Amino acid sequence: MLSQKKQQITSHILMVRPANFGFNEETAANNAFQKNDSSLMPAEIKKKAIKEFDDFVYLLRQTGVDVTVVEDTESPFKTDAVFPNNWVTFHSDGTIITYPMYSEMRRRERREDILEKMMRQFHFNKRVHLEKSEVEEKFLEGTGSMILDREHEVVYACLSPRTDITILDEFCKATGYEKVVFNAVDGNNKEIYHTNVMMALSENFVVICMDTIKDEKERDLLLKTFKKTNKEVIKITLAQMMAFAGNMLQVKTRSGDSLLVMSEQAFLSLDKDQVRRLNQLTNLLYSPLYIIEKYGGGSARCMMAEIFAPA
Repeated sequence: MLSQKKQQITSHILMVRPANFGFNEETAANNAFQKNDSSLMPAEIKKKAIKEFDDFVYLLRQTGVDVTVVEDTESPFKTDAVFPNNWVTFHSDGTIITYPMYSEMRRRERREDILEKMMRQFHFNKRVHLEKSEVEEKFLEGTGSMILDREHEVVYACLSPRTDITILDEFCKATGYEKVVFNAVDGNNKEIYHTNVMMALSENFVVICMDTIKDEKERDLLLKTFKKTNKEVIKITLAQMMAFAGNMLQVKTRSGDSLLVMSEQAFLSLDKDQVRRLNQLTNLLYSPLYIIEKYGGGSARCMMAEIFAPA
């Protein structure tokens, strides 16, 4: 019997409504997207972030995306629970994989009650624990560290303090994926902490900041792999990347339409030609996430953990 073609996008999304969103000093050590100032008090930051989250969920649901929202717990205290894609991935073969996190505070985000809920609701039946490598100070932060081409079983990853190649190899061994690794730096020559801030992969195109990749062989390998897997390349600039234009996720609605989801800041950074090309390939959806982006250093894609439920 022929195996069913693997899907690249899903209409099922897990999101975690934050209880104590704020600036995390631990993650700021290597996240150049985070900014902290005294313009807002912590309570105001938290309130505004929850409003952005709720508005974003409402927009997704109104557009036809199935969003499962889980409430963050007040205790233990954690500032980044709104970004669940870093600690868990859900796979169509019934596997749930949990990941090692760089920040000690962020390790508290891994919740067995959430996983038990997903197992009951979507019939997942297998667990892979990669978080054991935290004792060795080796990290791989889910689909922050990795961009998954689920259809072709290719994983893209830029190496950084949060993306260790040996743990990436463990992921590949567990899933059968082939890795494409490279190095990427921002405009200040600082390592990019997560692959998903400079690259987004869809069914038929990739949005990527090629200017971050200095090695010619690594650039060539990426472009050859994109061509081999039939992905149209849409390049963004360093400035657009810093506006989170690489932090996008393509999902689909219950009726099967595709949506490229991003923040308002990311959308406004795009030029007319980029918008035209993207509109030819998919539908665009954006929401204001300025507070979450500023203090959390992550955007729309980081807030959504895709659920690929087993048949």
